[in-house]
Amino acid sequence: MRRLVLAPRWLQILVIVVLVVGIFFRFVNLNGKVYSHNEIYTSLRIAGYTNAQVKQQLFNGRVISKETFAKFLYLNPQKGFNDTIKALAEDAPQYPPMYYLIARFWAQIFGNSVTAIRSLSALISLLVFPSIYWLCRELFKVPLSLPGIAIALIAISPIHLIYAQEGQVYIFWIVSILLSSAALLRALRLESPRQTEESRIYNWGIYTVTLAFSLYTFLLSGFVAVAHGIYVIAATKFFRHQTARAYLLSSGIAFLLFMPWLIVILGNFFQFQSSSQINNSLSPINLIVSWLIQVSRVFFDLNLNWDNPFTYLFILIFLVIAGYAIYFIWRTTHDKTSLFIISLIAIPILPLLLPALIFGGISSIEQSYLIPSLLGIQISTAYLFSVQLYNGCVSRRQIWQILLVLVISAGVISFAISSQAETWWSKFVSYGNPQVAKIINQYSPSLLISDDFENNYGNLFSLSYLVEPQVRFQLVKDKNIPKIPQGFSNIFLFNPSPGLRKGIEKKYKLKTQIVYKDKYSSLLRLARLRI
Repeated sequence: MRRLVLAPRWLQILVIVVLVVGIFFRFVNLNGKVYSHNEIYTSLRIAGYTNAQVKQQLFNGRVISKETFAKFLYLNPQKGFNDTIKALAEDAPQYPPMYYLIARFWAQIFGNSVTAIRSLSALISLLVFPSIYWLCRELFKVPLSLPGIAIALIAISPIHLIYAQEGQVYIFWIVSILLSSAALLRALRLESPRQTEESRIYNWGIYTVTLAFSLYTFLLSGFVAVAHGIYVIAATKFFRHQTARAYLLSSGIAFLLFMPWLIVILGNFFQFQSSSQINNSLSPINLIVSWLIQVSRVFFDLNLNWDNPFTYLFILIFLVIAGYAIYFIWRTTHDKTSLFIISLIAIPILPLLLPALIFGGISSIEQSYLIPSLLGIQISTAYLFSVQLYNGCVSRRQIWQILLVLVISAGVISFAISSQAETWWSKFVSYGNPQVAKIINQYSPSLLISDDFENNYGNLFSLSYLVEPQVRFQLVKDKNIPKIPQGFSNIFLFNPSPGLRKGIEKKYKLKTQIVYKDKYSSLLRLARLRI
């Protein structure tokens, strides 16, 4: 039976206030942060351009303006939805087309501006709240107290704010994980010998649709589906129950629906391998530390670097909270409930962690790949607070009330700082672009020379949003050395390959001076040319 436990009045008010604050910040200053390297790829794919098409027209040694970049980021009437699918299939088959097709439809109505693309993510992020409510209802059978706290924690979670303001697929993936998980639990809850065949088809059909939607949203949904399968096998009398047939049929149809894009992935296997590789390699220990930082960012995020000692203090504090929440849910809930959450946390991590343990190193991997695990941690934490706020003596409940207020306050502080920042850790290779642009703009008009080395392709697009209109670009590829035109007294090299840098120094008898450098890119200035 469902326990009708309502939250106390103060908690209801707190949840509503936090929800309003969280929604407000999701739409504040959407165009304030740098439009990152990864978001550029979103716009290029929405517009239907492949990397080869763009590079052919940009990296040819001609002097171009920032407007030349812009024409590839806006919709072209000659390109349609098929071109969006083609661009994904050729350049990034690991990204299924669902989000990009929705984003293209959105762009046809509202345009391709930074605000327009990010507003789609902000709008979709609102679906997280009813989705987490539904999942908590299915997990814990409590209508308001626990789901309300879960909504509050997610509303004020810094990591959710980041994805809600990114022109990328990840907020869609969060919604799809929550919906497919809730649909599975609902179908299992309603299973009974007295259930009609029509009802069974309807209930499991919802799971089929939500799982297929999740697979077409993000490829790693397959590991979430594996977690679902392990849960069904362990939590039910799988091999002796009609649940087996219903689950296998439902999940099988979902994967069958995904088969067309799976064929695309297999057909572009080598492209899939190369586009999935990331240059930054971490040892297993550093990789785990980076993941632990992500756990702390679920609750508190000041954009601190690894070398800041407070980073590790926050890791310790919030790791204790998250670890105790997982332990608490394992000790105090029904085996099925704890099994589901632990599976959601652990199973999607294993495919990412095993290569590091086996081979001794792994690419740093998109931190967003940890989303299923972070969702499990947030649900566990919501359960911990919801139980502790009711149990024990008055003084003990007051301690947990204070802790809840502190966690929420940490989120509010994070939101306030992040909303005014022009860059954040989530921008990765584009993190330093605002500073690079400020330096270049100080010497405008100027010429910026670069090539397609490492992440320059997308990062140059990102930089084009920030520089003054008088700035010009000259881009080359491979080992070509550009013919630098006369008339530019201020010339910069942006993250040049060693060959480009040495080639220019040798050809023009110049020395380069580093004026900016971070772990992703560099900016070098040439002395005044006398040609």
